[in-house]
Amino acid sequence: METGHQHQPSTAFVAASWIALLAGAVAFNIGLWNAEMQLNEKGYYFTVLMFGLFAAVSVQKAVRDQMEGIPVTNIYYGLSWFCTILSVVLLTIGLWNAEMTKSEKGFYAMSFVLALFGAIAVQKNVRDAKKSGKQDEIKP
Repeated sequence: METGHQHQPSTAFVAASWIALLAGAVAFNIGLWNAEMQLNEKGYYFTVLMFGLFAAVSVQKAVRDQMEGIPVTNIYYGLSWFCTILSVVLLTIGLWNAEMTKSEKGFYAMSFVLALFGAIAVQKNVRDAKKSGKQDEIKP
């Protein structure tokens, strides 16, 4: 709920959010680059990552809009959640059926989750900074 005053995200939280997003996404993609799998498999995992990042940002926006009294259609709200969950399910199915070691599967799962968390936190920080009028201070 709106409390009447805006909090500027701390520099430490902004930095941690960007680091989480970049560490997760970059690690995931370096893993794909070095993986011994066919190009179509790499494309699948890359697409699931991009889909998940976009969907997670959409969820954050839809939830925040609702909290601030900004109208959000039920279809957009529902699709945002559905797509975020679907990206996790698609990654899980892909990893479950992949011919790789359990440590590789864990690496992809954890870097994916870290990237999703980072995307949500970065989106939150950008929005908070914009509301407080200090959006220039939020860049990585």
